[in-house]
Amino acid sequence: MSGGKKKVSKAEQLRLQKEEEERRRKEEEEARLQAQKEEAARLEKERIEQEQMEKLKAKDQERREAELAELHSLEQKFLSAQQWKTDYRAHAKWEHYLRCDGSPDPTVLQEINTFMSLWREDQNEDIQLVMEKGEQVLNLIEKLQFILSDTPPNEITEKETVQYQESILELQNLLHQKYNGATEHLLKTANMYEDSDTGNMQAVMKDKNVTFCIWANLKKKVRFKNHVFYDTQHGFDLPKSLAVSSVAVRILHTHYDHVSPLWLQCQSVPQLEVLDSKDLTQHSKDNVEEPEEEEKKAREEPNMPAEEETCSDGRKSAISLKEKSNSVAHINETEEETEKKSEILDITPQVQDPLVQEETNEKEEAITDENIVNLQQFVPVGGVYHIDVLHLPPQVKQLKDWSMVELLDSGLEAYPYPPEEAEDAMHPPIQITLRLSDNVMYFEDPVIARWDPAGQQWRTDGISNITYKTQEKSITFGMAAFYTIALLQDTHLNMPYQAWQLQPTGMDEALLVVTTVFATIQIQIKGNQCMLSSVVVEEKDVLSHITGKWISPIDLRTVLKKAGVNIFPGEYSHKYVSVNKKAPLAEVRAYQQMALIASAFAFAWSKWNLEAGQEQVVFKVSEHLKADSVKDWSLYMFDGQKAQKLKITETSEAFSEELEEDSEFHSTLYHMLKDAASKEAIDKVETASFLFVDGVYQLLLATRVLTYS
Repeated sequence: MSGGKKKVSKAEQLRLQKEEEERRRKEEEEARLQAQKEEAARLEKERIEQEQMEKLKAKDQERREAELAELHSLEQKFLSAQQWKTDYRAHAKWEHYLRCDGSPDPTVLQEINTFMSLWREDQNEDIQLVMEKGEQVLNLIEKLQFILSDTPPNEITEKETVQYQESILELQNLLHQKYNGATEHLLKTANMYEDSDTGNMQAVMKDKNVTFCIWANLKKKVRFKNHVFYDTQHGFDLPKSLAVSSVAVRILHTHYDHVSPLWLQCQSVPQLEVLDSKDLTQHSKDNVEEPEEEEKKAREEPNMPAEEETCSDGRKSAISLKEKSNSVAHINETEEETEKKSEILDITPQVQDPLVQEETNEKEEAITDENIVNLQQFVPVGGVYHIDVLHLPPQVKQLKDWSMVELLDSGLEAYPYPPEEAEDAMHPPIQITLRLSDNVMYFEDPVIARWDPAGQQWRTDGISNITYKTQEKSITFGMAAFYTIALLQDTHLNMPYQAWQLQPTGMDEALLVVTTVFATIQIQIKGNQCMLSSVVVEEKDVLSHITGKWISPIDLRTVLKKAGVNIFPGEYSHKYVSVNKKAPLAEVRAYQQMALIASAFAFAWSKWNLEAGQEQVVFKVSEHLKADSVKDWSLYMFDGQKAQKLKITETSEAFSEELEEDSEFHSTLYHMLKDAASKEAIDKVETASFLFVDGVYQLLLATRVLTYS
């Protein structure tokens, strides 16, 4: 057929089909041979890499003992620091004895008891004198709290621990009793402070520790049922029944918290034993794993304090703090028992795997009421507001040259509201307005809680109609009755950190910068002291009242937490912060070795630390000898017994443990960095002060940047 396609013969079709099959067979054969070739090349590469790895491991093992011995020599700085602190504590005690300035040594029971007895007997209840004496009492309490936090368990006995705790509580209770006595004394002369506009009495006294606001309803007129203390901007609006009663209202704002349980007030920084490199050598040879049973025991949480007995006014008494507590007493009790379990890690029980605690302790199981505040998750910030309505005592009357006043045996007496005889009736709430302190940061709307004296806990019920004005820094709310109030903040809202960096800035000086979602905190380190350089929130410097002062790491932790900036994970923080739990072996030894070389090297956060798993930590390192020098960051991985330089960079697409070319394994971070370090850097490391090394270590341990970022 003309114009049509030529019909392909059957023979031609068979030929074409055969050619196609032959072509396909050849391609498959070539692909097979190529795959075999690639597989052989891959296996050869793996074999070579394996051989190289084995050589590197063998080389590392050969020099391991020598490297650990050299590290052990450097680690003597930790022992020197411990000895220095022990000597310093003894010297401070002797210096106090020699001063003979009349102030008691709070650790000597006879002296502190005499001090308290003399003040109890002192009948002078002038509010200004009480505030002045109160500052001395607060200093004594702080000294005892510092001793409990700072003294190693082997230097303090259980008896001493309990004695100091009891002294703290007795001093706290005595101070509050004195403020009650001063309030009663002031109210007896209320008519002397009469306000010309309202005819009622109002007064405000304050110092750095206390703000004392008092109002007495002398005229009992409904139109004066609300009042604002202009010096403080605290105020109230009373129900009509109180506005026509002979009452007084007191707002006593203590800038400290003597209400919360003592375990919360005396939390200590985890104490770690100094590593013994000689033991490390033996551990690496034995490669012993900690038994699961022992690990489980080591993870068990210490019990919360037993419920403390209370005084008639609902405050804590110092009688039963001895048993189960989260304090140093409990740590001291269990130290000997759990040291044996810690041998492999050379870490004390407080830091043995503090991240995953699966068992729930008795105290937590008891918190089933949603109105009870969990003090592991929320913490009072900005002190405590004691808001009371009181019976107005008989007033002083002037008769010629005589002042006469009726004395009552009852002392300062609370006015019942709502009235006890009419519990079922509806009673309007009391409206309270508080102006928040400029010395405290509230990053979120605070939670308002009231103290429950019977249950010895903070509760959120009984509080209503809360209005928080961020710009004015004021909060208004209703109370069903008169309560002791605290403003609480999420303990962990600044965790996990977004970034961190530690860099040397001079001889035995360094700077630690921690960046959180809300703030950037800069801390200078010099010797064994540290200084808060700045806290920047929304590009503004805040908390200037605590910046620029050289203090100990423990004191820095206290003042920052008191100011609402918590970058110090606690024993239970892992339950409330999403973190990649790191093995204590890797984390703790990393902090120690970072501290040993922090005089010449800068360290920083790496995003790959999250990807590295539990057994290793990953961070950036750069030699840094001059403050203004540009950092040449490299990534290092460390598991506590082996350090290596990684090939990847911070901008790589995926995490890999592949070694940097021409690099080796080392048993310590120090020797890993020593390979490429300058002589000047190594000289700086060797000559660094033991106090500086210990100061850096304490800060790293307190912030736990390798887990909580």
